[in-house]
Amino acid sequence: MKYRSKSDIMGLILDAANGGSTKTRIMYKAFLSFDQLNGHLSELIEKGLIEIEERKLRTTEKGLRVLKLQSQINDEFIPVMTEGRRGPEASSSW
Repeated sequence: MKYRSKSDIMGLILDAANGGSTKTRIMYKAFLSFDQLNGHLSELIEKGLIEIEERKLRTTEKGLRVLKLQSQINDEFIPVMTEGRRGPEASSSW
């Protein structure tokens, strides 16, 4: 598996908790160990991005806004970052 940034991991957790989920389900969806998940969850809860509701973890409205922003950033920058890997013939035509 490739290296994942902290923001990538947090995004995977927020996405997995969207609509409510258990720790186990989030752990499997985000490909994390239990200890890794607990470390990230405590930070996400502290920042108000995830809440505990009826023994399930849910992404808050603030967390959903963060996910949307992360998606917009990825849409803008990932094509730019991968452009150089394809070679000069794949560059823009202007």
